[in-house]
Amino acid sequence: MKTGLHSLRKCLCSLAILMACYNSSYSQLSAGNYFEAGVTVGPMVFLGDLGGHYGVGTTFLKDYNMNATKLAFGVYLEAHPSELVGIRLSANFGSVEGDDNYIKAKGGDEVSRLNRNLNFKSSITEANLLFEVDPTVLFEDQPTELSGRLRPYGLIGLGVFHFNPMGQYVDPNTSQTTWVYLQPLHTEGEGFVPGRNNYALTQLNIPMGFGLKYYVSEKVNVGLELLYRKTFTDYIDDVSTTYVDPAVLKANLPNGVYQIAIAMANKSPLNGVPGSGYNPGDKRGDPTQNDAYFTLGLKVGIRLGSDHSYDNSTRCPLLRF
Repeated sequence: MKTGLHSLRKCLCSLAILMACYNSSYSQLSAGNYFEAGVTVGPMVFLGDLGGHYGVGTTFLKDYNMNATKLAFGVYLEAHPSELVGIRLSANFGSVEGDDNYIKAKGGDEVSRLNRNLNFKSSITEANLLFEVDPTVLFEDQPTELSGRLRPYGLIGLGVFHFNPMGQYVDPNTSQTTWVYLQPLHTEGEGFVPGRNNYALTQLNIPMGFGLKYYVSEKVNVGLELLYRKTFTDYIDDVSTTYVDPAVLKANLPNGVYQIAIAMANKSPLNGVPGSGYNPGDKRGDPTQNDAYFTLGLKVGIRLGSDHSYDNSTRCPLLRF
């Protein structure tokens, strides 16, 4: 009987110690851990109404023009309450552009966009609050031993960005080409035509994406990160809906401005020829799809400070009875 009680006591003791080790490991994994700072660099790509390829204009990569790719830079600070999750605050600086002249005509629906002859460029400045999840941490034996480790991760969050589209204007008197800001020109009658509100140059977005990082050492990791931004505006390129009656622009803009607005609103080579080209009410853009943009960034991160609180955290003491 004593032997049985002694054996039961040993089993219960062993089970208690094992559970303590597990709970210690889990709590260490989910407890406060470290900060990470880093930089990113890579291409920024615009997805909107301008440019594209043959056929009907569509979304995402089908209408991506390689020559519209621009470079973006970013910095970030990320708090990791655990190895599993991170909370990142980042700032990014880049630019986007689009041009109907990038289209190669093949005699299909793309011809109407080519004849539209519009273009734009804009700087992009944004700040993002992102939540990072590293799911493979759940399957790692020693998640705090990092050197040589490869980790995929996912990202989602909320951001704010500023843009200010410009278009090429050709002076009819001098033939000189300059870039002019488009929002003050109300090229589609925004603010003048009922139902068309003037768009704000600072907007919210939803960044989402994924990445893969490799730990060169316990403190330094490098990675590649794709981050897509869903926006709530169709006017990053100043193109969204239909052509406006030039009389609306003339009636609402001052002299010297409305002439430029009319020229920028309709740049078709056939513009001004009665009975041809694009007329008020004709399709200028697609209001059913908001604009978007994404980056493919090379990321370098550095852990700040040192924390040895996890040393041997997953190791159980030797059981002796």
